[in-house]
This record gives sequence, C-alpha cells and structure tokens, in this order.
Amino acid sequence: MVLSYSYPSPVFLELVFGSVGSVTCPTPEQDTRRELAAGLSASRPSRTSSPHTCSSAPEPGALTGLPRKMPADSRVVTCAAVWRMPAELEPGGRESPEDATSPAHALELLCHLEPAARGSTACVAWEPAGDGKRVISLADNHVLLWDLQESSSQATLASSASLEGKGQLKFTTGRWSPHHNCSQVATANDTAIRGWDTRTMSQIYCIESAHGQLVRDLDFNPNKQYYLASCGDDCKVRFWDTRNVAEPVKTLEEHSHWVWNVRYNHSHDQLVLTGSSDSRVILSNMVSISSEPFGHLVDDDDLSDQEERRPEEKSQEPPQDSVIATYEEHEDSVYAVDWSSADPWLFASLSYDGRLVINRVPRALKYHILL
Repeated sequence: MVLSYSYPSPVFLELVFGSVGSVTCPTPEQDTRRELAAGLSASRPSRTSSPHTCSSAPEPGALTGLPRKMPADSRVVTCAAVWRMPAELEPGGRESPEDATSPAHALELLCHLEPAARGSTACVAWEPAGDGKRVISLADNHVLLWDLQESSSQATLASSASLEGKGQLKFTTGRWSPHHNCSQVATANDTAIRGWDTRTMSQIYCIESAHGQLVRDLDFNPNKQYYLASCGDDCKVRFWDTRNVAEPVKTLEEHSHWVWNVRYNHSHDQLVLTGSSDSRVILSNMVSISSEPFGHLVDDDDLSDQEERRPEEKSQEPPQDSVIATYEEHEDSVYAVDWSSADPWLFASLSYDGRLVINRVPRALKYHILL
C-alpha cells in the first residue's frame, strides 16, 4: 500500500511518524505532562541543512524540534523551545486529531532550551526512557543536558561538554542511546562519531573517520546494545559495534547520492530504512547483525554457542543480508524516513518537494519474520 500526499511548501524535513496524527503517543503509565518542542521554518529550507522535529520523546504528545529565525542581518539562527500540546489532542481527548472539522489549536510556549550565546542548535533529543524531564541539545561544539522542572516552564542546564580540537568544530546530529540506563549519547561532527557518558559528560569512544564525507544521521539498534548505524555524504550506510570501532561491522552501498536518514525498525531490528538525495527509499534486511540472526531472539552468548556448534548440528544456515525493496515514488531528494510507532510494518518518507509517502513492509517478509 502506498499513500502519497504533497505539500506545496515543506516546513519540516525530518519526519515525525506517531500513532496519532504526526505525534508519538507513549503509554499512559508515563508522565502525563503535555509538552513538545516543535520546529517552524521562517523560509524554505536549504538542501544542505534542514530544520527538523524528533519523535523520541517519552511523553504523550511530545516531540522535539528546531525553529529557524531570520534576523534583520539575514543570519539564520536555529534554536529550540518546549511547547505544551492542547489537552484535546491527547489520546482519549474529546476531539480526534483526524477530524477535519476540528478547529486549529494554539500551542503554549513554555521555555527555550538554550541561550543564544551557545550558538546555533543542530539537534535536540528527549531522553528515551524515564520521566521525560531530560533533553539533550547540540549547539555548535557544545553538548548540553537540560533538566525540565516540574512545571516544565523552566529548563535548567544540568551539565555540558565541549568538543575540543583545531578549527571551528560543530556538531551536525546526535542520538540518545536507549541502552545503558539512557546514560549514553552519540554525536556526529564532520566525518567523526563520538560517544558521550551523560553522567560525567565525558567522551567514551570516537570513530575518527566513520565516513569519507559528512555524517548525516545516526540511529541505535533498539534491541541490541552497542550497535549503532550511521550514514553520510559518501553514499554509504555503516553499522558499528561501539566496543570495537576500528572497522564497521557492515557497510551498505546501495544509494548513489547523500544518505540523509537511517532508521532501525522499533520491533524487528533486522529491518533498516534509509532515505537519500537520489530520491530513493531503501528497505534492507540486516539479519546477520540483528537480535534475531537465527530466526529467534539471541544475545552475544547465544551467538558464541552457535558458532561453536559443528556443521552437522546446525539445523539451518542464517538468512543472508539483502535489500528487500527500493521505493521510487519520490521525484526529489528524500530527507526523512521513519517507522510508525503504532504499526511496526508501516513506514513513511518525506522529500524536498513536500511529498509524503507511506508504505508497508512486503507481506511475504512480514509473515516470514512472524512465522
């Protein structure tokens, strides 16, 4: 199934794909505060840098994003803010977000996340677990950890770290790891990827030349700790084990231009989605480095046991990594791809011309994974 919709002028170039409209809706047991940090663009975004929103918030109706402002001197300044979402748009609210007759609701600005002196913000990300009171932002060469107060009307800078080195180093993107009690964050600057411990704000690993050109995006395997995916302007997607960063575990070279986005499936981590400036979306089956390489859930100890078994004792060889499908519904650069938080077999992509395309994982592969 393909659903395509075009916007005349795109505002967001990073997709937020949630279970209600375009908002991620976590479980009711989590914090009931209604907040979001949303991005609004003052002008048509450029092809080299784009404002975005992030759906990693652990709160109902929460997402993070970067609005761009155009000052009088024509400098583009990117900043971040926290907003509160109307109660009517929460799950169980009296009005349905899908109701076309519903009136427009105003968002309440609660606070800004960083002072202007810190520089231009490249990325913001909610803590993937916990009470939803911590946010990471990357501003120029600073990693900033924010603590939202009980009222969420104030953001306190809990700790920070700076990127040291020659030249004007700036972060381009970052990702909060869902593992290790949410104490690690990965960042990218130029061609390097760095890991940070949020408890001490110290660097724990560094991949100096992760890609031959600029690193565009990162994503952690949600089911297998230590595994990280990256993509960049060298047209490659690489998979890393952060315990040994000398060489990538796997490399994909299926795209012919810059790869802007890489996303693991939230439930079945062998499914990896990528979007590129070659106007294509590629769905890959990276089963050999997934948590289910033998058709069932395993950990590292199980893999060692499998390797030690004699050939005659092995019931079957593990499936091979492969490209499942290539989607070419877009006519312009694909800047964003994301998986649905409600349906693990549903995903969406967004291109520069404003076209939103929704696809499903092929049915044959779905049943092969389930059965």
